[in-house]
Amino acid sequence: MKYSHLFKITDHSDSSYFFKSEEEEGKSICSRIDFFKNCIRVSFVRSDEPLLPTFTICPDGKCTRKGRDKLSTAGFETVTPAASEIPCAHPEGKGKTYRFVTDLAEIELNTFGFGLKVLKAGTEEAEKRLLFRDRDYISLNLGHELGRGSMHFISREPGEKIFGLGDKSGDVNKYGRSFKMAASDAMGFDAASSDPLYKQLPFYICENSNGAYGIYYDTYSNGEFSFGKELNNYYIPFKSFRCNEENLVYYVIFGTVPEIVRHFSEMCGPIMFPPKWTLKYCGSTMAYTDAPDADRQLRNFIDTCKKYGISPGGFYLSSGYTQIGEKRYVFHWNTDKVPSPEGLAGYFKDAGVEFLPNVKPAFLTDHPLYDEIAKKGWFLHYKDGTPAIFPFWSGYGSYFDFTNPEAFDFWRDCVKKQLVDKGYKNIWNDNNEYDVCDEEVWAHGFGTPVRAAEIRPLFSFLMTMASLEAQDRSIRTYAVSRCGIGGLPRIAATWTGDNRTSFEDFRFNHKMGMTMSLSGFYNFGQDIGGFAGPAPSKELFMRWIQYGIFTPRFTLHSWNPDGSSTMPWLYPDLIPNVKRLFDLRESFIPYLYNEVYRSVKTHDPIIYPVFLKHPGYDVESDAFYFGDSVLACPVFDEGADRVTVELPNVPTGWYRGKREKRNEEAGDPVFTGKVTTDAPWDGLPVRFVRAGSVVPMQEEGKTVFYVYALDKGTFSYEFLNDDGVSILPENPPIIRFTVDCGEENVRVKVEGTEEKVSLQVIDHKNRKVIAEIQRI
Repeated sequence: MKYSHLFKITDHSDSSYFFKSEEEEGKSICSRIDFFKNCIRVSFVRSDEPLLPTFTICPDGKCTRKGRDKLSTAGFETVTPAASEIPCAHPEGKGKTYRFVTDLAEIELNTFGFGLKVLKAGTEEAEKRLLFRDRDYISLNLGHELGRGSMHFISREPGEKIFGLGDKSGDVNKYGRSFKMAASDAMGFDAASSDPLYKQLPFYICENSNGAYGIYYDTYSNGEFSFGKELNNYYIPFKSFRCNEENLVYYVIFGTVPEIVRHFSEMCGPIMFPPKWTLKYCGSTMAYTDAPDADRQLRNFIDTCKKYGISPGGFYLSSGYTQIGEKRYVFHWNTDKVPSPEGLAGYFKDAGVEFLPNVKPAFLTDHPLYDEIAKKGWFLHYKDGTPAIFPFWSGYGSYFDFTNPEAFDFWRDCVKKQLVDKGYKNIWNDNNEYDVCDEEVWAHGFGTPVRAAEIRPLFSFLMTMASLEAQDRSIRTYAVSRCGIGGLPRIAATWTGDNRTSFEDFRFNHKMGMTMSLSGFYNFGQDIGGFAGPAPSKELFMRWIQYGIFTPRFTLHSWNPDGSSTMPWLYPDLIPNVKRLFDLRESFIPYLYNEVYRSVKTHDPIIYPVFLKHPGYDVESDAFYFGDSVLACPVFDEGADRVTVELPNVPTGWYRGKREKRNEEAGDPVFTGKVTTDAPWDGLPVRFVRAGSVVPMQEEGKTVFYVYALDKGTFSYEFLNDDGVSILPENPPIIRFTVDCGEENVRVKVEGTEEKVSLQVIDHKNRKVIAEIQRI
């Protein structure tokens, strides 16, 4: 019966409670609540709808190509709530009300309509602990009262803050907006307002006057969020989620905002640890591979880098290498452009540069392999097996079906034969948003047919998995994917997509980056200088490089309509200035690599908004943390030559970034509070280093450990001292620093290395330095 759904307890275990509602036409809905250490899981599964697997939630890291049972408890630390029945809380006295209490939360459940009230655990009155409650009268679409699909409506507090959702545009705080939950090839997007973009992540964090909570809806179907954009006079102020999938599984995550960010990342499983070379400058442009003399232009990239003293780590090989005429055909080598793919790879390898060739998941209808693949049923298809056809890159093509095991293996084998075996060991998975909306298009579903539109972004994940299976697993190789779901960081890095060249988009690309860091996407970057549009002005070009120094992925990439390429030598008169910036990035590699390792171990972001560490700080601030110790202070305003920053309150204060000259007698000044300083557009970026830090820097072929002293106190630091590419052993080589700052001395104790350690102590008191090296 519409609007009447009475659930009854059918069973329970120590950490799970099971319910069932009998519905019309002999159907039923089974619900359950699972209690874990940092979260709860709520599910609604219809008797006539199969529950699809998850590829996102995987705390134990064990996820096969078929995914994982969406209701599995493997890898979770379960908890036993204190459970009791309390007086009925339904406004009309319907159903029963149960209370479940854990160390972190108190859950009240009314069985009529399955309405939840979620509170923080504690002894304060309930209204001061309330995080959210389901909307009265109808909070779920159990009887399709509101149409097809699943829906969830919960309370909204005026002025609350909303963070997350992947790569969504606009401010970091998403309150007051609505968003589509879909992935799209949004080339040239407006970073302030375009929606949807490339990632599909139904996860957000809400911070209100009583605390914070996170919600992740475990689905890959298209949907929509509203955070105050949608109003209805008949209900309390609400937030809403809608999706096309009929079953609904969601998690409520507890803690502070930084704890929720960490918990969500942990729920998604272990993070891929990239090789060190990926943090160096990686070149990219479509112009080189689109040119008829692609081989010459690509080799010239290496020669030009040598000419200007630039040391790249990799090169993103755009899809022009696959062209036949004006079209692009994945796994096809145009040997007129690149006569010897192996020879080209060897030329780059000799220069110490890795390739990342571009692959796309659609085969044009005139692709040399199209008929063979269609005959075997490896494309997304209609019920009769006919391949579904879609517009794709100046033609029509069919999307590859990675849920077909034979197709998955075929893709893996093609990647290995056509790319990896030819010396192209790292794969760039691109244009994989799967623009499939037709509900009559089906996928194999690993033996259980599923509508392709229900799992659109999942294909990009499986594509990346298949490519990764072809890569050399004896060392740390690298995979990148443009489209992404939660869990992508287990297997690949990403970037913010085909951004637009303008100062406004530059600023909002930064906000997108902060949003991604709050969403579990930690290893990312931007197309520095902008991908779509005209070549950047000199000022914008320099400002974006200054900013890009502080992002994990440091890549200039472009498709400029005037035929130019946004390369380091775009403006010959600025080459000395650009070289200084690239040298600074290069010097930061040991520090950044160690921060990436820290992120992998702790599930904390690599770069992130200041408020994540300092609650109350402006969530929209231009300044941000670069790792645990460096505050980056970029300039986003055209024509500005100074920057003002409110330095976070930390013990002793902040030092300026490493300088070439020091006053040996006066020591190094410490800054606190609001600081205004010169920030020339053609100079080095402004940055500060937190007192109580160790920052390893690469200088003249060796690592120098800069120790930033406290006024008084002790701090420690651990540094991963490996080769940057090998699979890490269970006990990796770690150098440990203990720094004791006393009245007269700064004592630095170093343990865990046989190598000579270069130290440089930065101290506002100019105290005597005592170094104690305990070798292995």
